[in-house]
Amino acid sequence: MKFMAEKNTILDSLQIVQSIVGMRHTIPVLGNVLISASNNKISFTTTDIDVSIRSSFSANVEEEGSTTLPVKRVLNIIKELPDDEINIDSNEDNVSEVVCNSSKFKIIGLPESDFPEFPKLDGEFSFVIEQGIFKDMLKKIAYSTSTDETRRTLSGVFMQFKDEKLTMVATDCRRLSLIEQEMEFPKEAENEVIIPNKTVNYLLHILQNEDSELKIYVKNSMIMFEFDEVIMVSKLIDGVYPNYKQVIPAQCEKRVQISREDLLAAIRRVSLVINSETISVKLQFENNSLQLSITSPEIGEAQENIPIKYSDDKTVIGFNPIFMMDALKNLTSDDIYLEFTDNLSAGVIKCDIPFLCVIMPMRLD
Repeated sequence: MKFMAEKNTILDSLQIVQSIVGMRHTIPVLGNVLISASNNKISFTTTDIDVSIRSSFSANVEEEGSTTLPVKRVLNIIKELPDDEINIDSNEDNVSEVVCNSSKFKIIGLPESDFPEFPKLDGEFSFVIEQGIFKDMLKKIAYSTSTDETRRTLSGVFMQFKDEKLTMVATDCRRLSLIEQEMEFPKEAENEVIIPNKTVNYLLHILQNEDSELKIYVKNSMIMFEFDEVIMVSKLIDGVYPNYKQVIPAQCEKRVQISREDLLAAIRRVSLVINSETISVKLQFENNSLQLSITSPEIGEAQENIPIKYSDDKTVIGFNPIFMMDALKNLTSDDIYLEFTDNLSAGVIKCDIPFLCVIMPMRLD
């Protein structure tokens, strides 16, 4: 195998695929990138068995072939080379020579035959959405997924294609985030899947904030994402997602409009006195004012006041400030709406898009 390409082209492609490769591997080849050259195109492929990513680009291929090389090592070498054309030449013993100007490296690899086969989902119906929109949807709800691996169905994002819209849901039972986006697809293509946290994080890393097309294929227990010159295939979480609609309050008695940035900044400031034993912020609504306060016995206390339009009875509620900040910092709306009934009922954050975040109340001492 022998090809030539510009440094930045190689580097961009390597940075996409290296994200799923960890530092320790029970199977040595899983620490490598499969490099394939044919028809003046190069493809880089990595996998951790659960997720596989392939990134391709055009290049001057003098000799077709393939090999695998340690991806982190190759990435570090490419980063340090001059901004010029790079020549990569691999022999039959899977020893590759990397040359750029006066720099020359020889890297020992492993044969292509050791590398797992890339999954195929050809011929299936594809859902189509702008990748920037899809990434933004994930960003607005992914923080609510569970990190408890014993609750497998909650350790991922629920994605439902139904009634000409895409619905994404994430919950860890203490909070729930939901977002919707209208889409066009035939009724027979309706489907629902649970995407693992790991896959969601990879997507957030490699997707761009662009209006270019993202194609999504679902088959059996696999899902494939295709955009630009990148293909990503992931296993799905088996199981039935809980009935999330039961968690969303049918109606709240009170609704308050608040500046998102003002509320986020106020929660950030009062949270400076939080310790491991103090994980709740008190919200007091009274006389056109929202008072936020946190008291930590071993540290001290903090208080903020935000002017709002509120003329109902005095209401005091406790919420996890981290949960509130997670929702607020991932939104872009100028104002949000906080809906609640009393101190024993869940609060709901809404805004000017089809989004909501349900947060369970916390006991106040």
